[in-house]
Amino acid sequence: MRLPRAVFVNTGLAVVIAGGAVWAYTSFSTAEAAESTTGSTRTVSVQQGTVTSTVTASGSVQSASTATATFGTSGTVTEIKVKVGATVKKGAVLAIVDDTAAQRNLDSAKAELEAAEDALDRAEEADSDTSDAEAQVTQAELAVEEAEDGVAGTVLKAPMAGTVTAVNGTVGSSATSSQDSDGFVEIADLTKLEVSASVAEADATKLKSGQAATVTWNALPDATATAKVSSIDPNATTENNVVTYGVLFSLQDVPDNVKAGQSVEVSVTVGQVENAVYVNSAALTSVGNRHTVTVLENGQQVARTVEIGLEGDQATEIKSGLTVGERVVVRTSSTTSTSGNAPGGGFPGGGLAPGGGFSGPGGGGRTGGGR
Repeated sequence: MRLPRAVFVNTGLAVVIAGGAVWAYTSFSTAEAAESTTGSTRTVSVQQGTVTSTVTASGSVQSASTATATFGTSGTVTEIKVKVGATVKKGAVLAIVDDTAAQRNLDSAKAELEAAEDALDRAEEADSDTSDAEAQVTQAELAVEEAEDGVAGTVLKAPMAGTVTAVNGTVGSSATSSQDSDGFVEIADLTKLEVSASVAEADATKLKSGQAATVTWNALPDATATAKVSSIDPNATTENNVVTYGVLFSLQDVPDNVKAGQSVEVSVTVGQVENAVYVNSAALTSVGNRHTVTVLENGQQVARTVEIGLEGDQATEIKSGLTVGERVVVRTSSTTSTSGNAPGGGFPGGGLAPGGGFSGPGGGGRTGGGR
């Protein structure tokens, strides 16, 4: 039976359409793969120079010498002689509490001492045993000394020279002599400043006393100072599962307008190698103690094992395996292509048109399934 001519035409057309679809899919898939490969890598040269490793941390400025002044005797505050910001000398009177009760205790203690001394005199005149009388005198003398300390404790004096940073009370309030309190007046020597910072546990192991540091101020863009690591906390602090160590840095020089409490950034150079052969650290692939790079040789990418030295902030020292000038491959962020099936299941610029036809640029395809 002879098939109608239209059947052969439609069959041939279907083959062409199917072949075109396969060709389009293959072409776009290949293009997408090529874009992903070339777009996710670049090459850089092996270079020679200085490799530096630093530890950075955020911190704040504080006084290197502080003290709190606490009354020796509890009582009602009758006078405060300083304000926050005042500069005081060691021994300066800061505040006073009512000494009525303390003075009464002193007067009573003195009277008891006088009576004990009289009893001792009588015992000596009678040529009798004076041991009890002598003990009473000794006890009374100690009571007088304690009472005198109580009177002295009603006057609060500066334990050191410096600047008043806090006054924790007001006239008429009660002042306590407890050593557990924060202190009635807080004093800091603002001429001796340091930086307190929290350093990640991995970085803290690289620090040691005496290392040089650079300090920059967040509020003072042009301010920079040199510092040294003065101490590292022996115990860690854990907060939100993050382990850090407290580190103090002594400031070698203090820029103008620096104040206690300002936030700073600290950078410590913990390693440096001069005239080192190095590569961008992103070029390295490390598995345990094995380190490899991908080298471009005659247009081909070849893996090569290398020996590394100092791992710097941006670059890594190469002790063997590479020479200056060679090109190594660096992996960058992957490129995601949008090539693929267009809405409706077609291909861009030549997908299947509604109705099942193949529509190419310029409308050369068949639509609607007709001739």
